[in-house]
Amino acid sequence: MTPGARLSAAIEVLADIAERRRPVADALKDWGLAHRFAGSGDRATIATLVYDALRRRASAAWIMGDDSPRAVLIGSLRLQRGLAAQTIAELFTGERFAPAPLTEAERTRLETGTLGDAPVHVAGDVPEWIVPSLASAFGDDLLPELRALARRAPLDIRVNTLKASRDATREALAHLNSEPTPLAPDGLRVPLGEDGRGPALHVEPEFLDGWFEIQDEGSQLAARLSGAKPGMTVVDLCAGGGGKTLALAALMGNEGRLVATDGDPRRLAPIHERLRRAGARAEVRTPRGGQGKRDAGRPDVMADLDGSADLVLVDAPCTGAGTWRRNPDAKWRLRPGSLATRVAEQEAVLDRAARLARPGGRIVYVTCSLLPQENDAAVAGLAARRDDLALRPLDLPASIAERVRRTAHGIQMSPERTGTDGFYVALLERGPDRS
Repeated sequence: MTPGARLSAAIEVLADIAERRRPVADALKDWGLAHRFAGSGDRATIATLVYDALRRRASAAWIMGDDSPRAVLIGSLRLQRGLAAQTIAELFTGERFAPAPLTEAERTRLETGTLGDAPVHVAGDVPEWIVPSLASAFGDDLLPELRALARRAPLDIRVNTLKASRDATREALAHLNSEPTPLAPDGLRVPLGEDGRGPALHVEPEFLDGWFEIQDEGSQLAARLSGAKPGMTVVDLCAGGGGKTLALAALMGNEGRLVATDGDPRRLAPIHERLRRAGARAEVRTPRGGQGKRDAGRPDVMADLDGSADLVLVDAPCTGAGTWRRNPDAKWRLRPGSLATRVAEQEAVLDRAARLARPGGRIVYVTCSLLPQENDAAVAGLAARRDDLALRPLDLPASIAERVRRTAHGIQMSPERTGTDGFYVALLERGPDRS
């Protein structure tokens, strides 16, 4: 496909997303199935164009004075890729499936449009209704954080220390030109191509042999800050596909007892193969019955562990507001009702974690969110409901302490301050048994 034809395809996908309010991955998949002549390189480039446009949807529409898919794509080429008006005009020729030529109005907006007087939600590319929550989290740093959240995310991997060292893995992957991650001691950062895409890491022999997993540096740090150590009894209560379970197993050196579960059995499906590949030992407990939704009527597969865990990691269900660099469509589909649903789920899972922790045990609460309702408010609510739980400060390495933002009850990692996805981590400790 020609560059112009790829732009036309991206506009078509953006229109589908806008009209049907569907996830971008679904729209891209359907477009590919309907246009089988497009090669893998074409599909990758179209996906990058679409994701970039969604990252800058509000600001691109502002400078173009139009929120149509075509206008948003044109504006994003200037804002996200830094293309000049003339360069963009050379792509919009109307020839060989390219989009129609730029109008005089479009060229003028490209040349003169500015974000100088744009409101925060436009300049920061987020829904207007969410700004008060984000402002309470970031204060004067709000706009820099939002702009960082609209950039492309890096590609990080976590070296599996059960099988290899970081130095050995970096040497084996020398052709990828990776560099150590700035904060996570077991991480490597792989450069992205000019199109924003990374290499196909899942076909590397070292990946197939379990030497590494693809995992954002922030997620790696969240697992490390849990304080998991060899010999502990550890529960990963919201294990999902197992990313943090694998990290916990490595931190424990496969010594102790590691139990992984999730309220949604379907999310656990990948964990078994990932554990096998990594050589990680963990007991996976899949809830019985139900249709993939949390159901209070199902048998509790964790009941025998109540009061016995040294550490309960709660990687809680959340809006994912900290991962908008990777999932920019999610921010435009988020609604206040969705946030309320997540808050209720967090309350339930924290109450379950409290029953699992032994006297003197720890609960480490993690979200990939930037919203205080899902973070400080959630752990403060649990501490208020349980007089045997107390919030404790996290013990942070100096290199991390300098970069994170301390909140009332935990710490916040964010794209601007740490370069990671947005993660929140807090620690609660259960007091001695008074019975």
